[in-house]
Amino acid sequence: MHRIQIQLTDEQATALRRLARRRGVSIAALIREATQELIERGDVDAARRARAREVVGRYASGRGDIAREHDRELEDLFAR
Repeated sequence: MHRIQIQLTDEQATALRRLARRRGVSIAALIREATQELIERGDVDAARRARAREVVGRYASGRGDIAREHDRELEDLFAR
């Protein structure tokens, strides 16, 4: 284990103390749990971005103006 010093707002510290008390664990345990979730979620986001990049250019729309008109196309899609 590594010791790391952090600073929290008063509200964060109070909320962590309450949550730790309710769950019967230490504040350090909560911080380790939250850190692990953040690390795992970051990996998921990176994997999603990688999968999205893999499909770029793989499919043909049959139209030649999509690159020029992408803003209008997105506007039309989100207006629905």
